[in-house]
Amino acid sequence: MKKILKALLIIITAVVILGVAFILWLTITEFDPDPIMDTEIAVAEDYSERLSADRELNILSWNTGYSGLGKDSDFFMDGGENVKSADRDTVSDTLQGIYDTVYGGEVPYDVVLLQEVDVNSSRTYGINELEKLSVYNTAFAYNYKAPFVPYPLPPIGRVNSGLMTGSVFEVAEAQRHALPCPFSWPVSAANLKRCLLVSYIPIEGSDRQLVIVNLHLEAYDDGEGKIAQTKQLMDFVQSEYEKGNYVIAGGDWNQVFPGGFEVFPNTHEDLWKVGSLTEDILPGGWSFAFDLSVPTCRLLNQPYEPSDTENTQYYVIDGFMLSPNVELVSVKTLDEGFTYSDHNPVSLCVKIH
Repeated sequence: MKKILKALLIIITAVVILGVAFILWLTITEFDPDPIMDTEIAVAEDYSERLSADRELNILSWNTGYSGLGKDSDFFMDGGENVKSADRDTVSDTLQGIYDTVYGGEVPYDVVLLQEVDVNSSRTYGINELEKLSVYNTAFAYNYKAPFVPYPLPPIGRVNSGLMTGSVFEVAEAQRHALPCPFSWPVSAANLKRCLLVSYIPIEGSDRQLVIVNLHLEAYDDGEGKIAQTKQLMDFVQSEYEKGNYVIAGGDWNQVFPGGFEVFPNTHEDLWKVGSLTEDILPGGWSFAFDLSVPTCRLLNQPYEPSDTENTQYYVIDGFMLSPNVELVSVKTLDEGFTYSDHNPVSLCVKIH
């Protein structure tokens, strides 16, 4: 009996030591970016035009779901079962479908805002999605970078993912602005580090700039993280507008736009508690731009089944915010049937004046 107890004690001690060592390793290797960081711009030779103030701008925003959350996928965080929801061939095919939608559609987009673009992640088999999707002048910022995510079982593994902004126009500067993280150690060590990817586009014959803000706000927090991140966003965009700049912020807000709950009632709050946006949080003269006719996101508690509206949930959480000197021409959610992602892309047309 003493030998058995001694063996058990040795095993338990070894497990504890390994656990502590693993947490220490995650802490040492934790992605810890500065509050503001310059981001390299990959310049495309074919796109060196300067933006002129007398033209309409077509902009696309799309959470691509790292090419791993298409119509056949579910996800454990939304009440589904899977951690890795697609095999390598499916990820490759989905990535090609995303590419064709963004760059081969009827509308030639001037600016492209993509979220959840993987560079070298276990969940996407090490495929460099950024390389595939970088057609225009491109800036990229990590918002999820961890050598190993141990949760759940089987674990997510290595993740390198972030925001990508592409522009046919010359980009003078791009910056990563860190957002508040609602998670404490040790959970934060292998969790997302949300950010804004800010691109500054010069305007021909003007000292003003077009400021493009690519965003992907908190998803699985208690709500306070979304609120804090939204406040920082509002303060930042207003500061840029007060400089005389034109500002467009777009992406995945993880909050329902005004009127969204009336069109798509939230009947599965037990699976995912989404936040909500209201007009009164906007700075004076600012406006949201969104489309309630088609959902921009689906709950991943099950694969996509368009005829089943009772057992799943749809949301309008992707869209834009415009400064007072940016005129909305049109905004439309493209109904892609959630073929390539759990999000549909949103197309925006604006004028600056």
